[in-house]
Amino acid sequence: MPISLYNSLTRQTDVFTPLDPNRVTMYVCGPTVYNYVHIGNARGPVVFDVLARLLRRHFPGVIYARNITDVEDKINAAAQAEGVPISSITDRYAQAYRQDMAGLGIAPPDLEPHATAHIDEIIRMNEKLIATGNAYAAEGHVLFRVESFADYGKLSGRDPEELIAGARVEIAPYKQNPGDFVLWKPSTPDLPGWDSPWGRGRPGWHIECSAMCAAQLGETIDIHAGGVDLLFPHHENEIAQSTCANDGKTFARWWLHNGMLTFDGRKMSKSLGNVLLVHELLKQHPAEALRLLLLRGHYRQPLDWSDAAVAQSISTLDGWYRVLRDLAEVPVEGELPVPAGVEAALCDDLNTPQALAELSQLADAARQAGSDAEKREAKAALLGGGALLGLLQQNPEMWFKGASNDIDGAAIDALLVERQEARAARNFKRADEIRNELAAKGIMIEDGAGGARWHVVKQ
Repeated sequence: MPISLYNSLTRQTDVFTPLDPNRVTMYVCGPTVYNYVHIGNARGPVVFDVLARLLRRHFPGVIYARNITDVEDKINAAAQAEGVPISSITDRYAQAYRQDMAGLGIAPPDLEPHATAHIDEIIRMNEKLIATGNAYAAEGHVLFRVESFADYGKLSGRDPEELIAGARVEIAPYKQNPGDFVLWKPSTPDLPGWDSPWGRGRPGWHIECSAMCAAQLGETIDIHAGGVDLLFPHHENEIAQSTCANDGKTFARWWLHNGMLTFDGRKMSKSLGNVLLVHELLKQHPAEALRLLLLRGHYRQPLDWSDAAVAQSISTLDGWYRVLRDLAEVPVEGELPVPAGVEAALCDDLNTPQALAELSQLADAARQAGSDAEKREAKAALLGGGALLGLLQQNPEMWFKGASNDIDGAAIDALLVERQEARAARNFKRADEIRNELAAKGIMIEDGAGGARWHVVKQ
């Protein structure tokens, strides 16, 4: 079945047709690595990880690039505060970002370009823009001449005249127009910088992505994605400078933008004190529950994060993993099938809420399966649907018992044996003491026909 995606540029949903089915290209704006990222920064990577999985099912060759911005004023400030080179900051937090994303079940991108490794390409792109009259040099700066690009504002739907008139930037004397944006800026001796035709300096933020994208994927790519907060000015500026630098070629054929995360209905912000770091959340909650929550809403819509929503995701996964645990002895061989309902939902502009609803129906079917053949088919379908979403890939026992080194599974099993013996001897007082002792440690006992099982109460 064809994949249909909403294009922010055309404002409509169309069947996705890559330029070359053997080389589908996708670029996602990655992090600026000066600190740990918050959970809102993880929504795009999770969503577009699902898209990459889907694309790989439909096309033989997919190249997925997600960049690292490792030169920027916030990085400079962090390095100065610690008295270290910027690489000390960027190396530390780039690695933390990779670990956080892996913790959420996000596969590494095929390419991870760094801005500092593309300074030559950035300088050459600036030179080309100056040569074509789309940019100009002034007082050590290079600025893009917004008025030179007729389609400026098309992506964001904003009128260029209004954008220029209302530009929330300092009107520097070297600017020909208040809306012109910086492609290169001078560096003082205490700041990182590179030699250039305009003096020692460093790149502006927007030009970095254009240069990295062209160098790694080509002048025209199939998909460019990121958060809706990047739509203007970052992506608008990328289109302008890339189109002009590449002789009018289309920069990105599809633009995808994920909605923002709120916390209990309020915008996440440092001033409100409600910024939740992925690094910390992974210590507090099961990673798979965080991933599930980020997929519960349609990617283009805002998504509200709350403790209750996390608890609901844990409860949902408990139910699905309970089915898989009950079918633990049912063999599943060969490649897992992807159920048509799950795939159809994802092919419909990444409708993850519908895909998750399909997964719930598959869990119900597996729960009710009668014959061995029905159980094998139902289990395989549940696992296959989960795999496309990056869910249900753990051993069920690991899900219920947790992966913490603080839990002594052998000791708990020994207590369950003692409890069973106490109950057999009608020593219900001792049996209750064991249950209460385990409950105080966050361990719950489930009594069933096959005996007692235990699981960790997740938060």
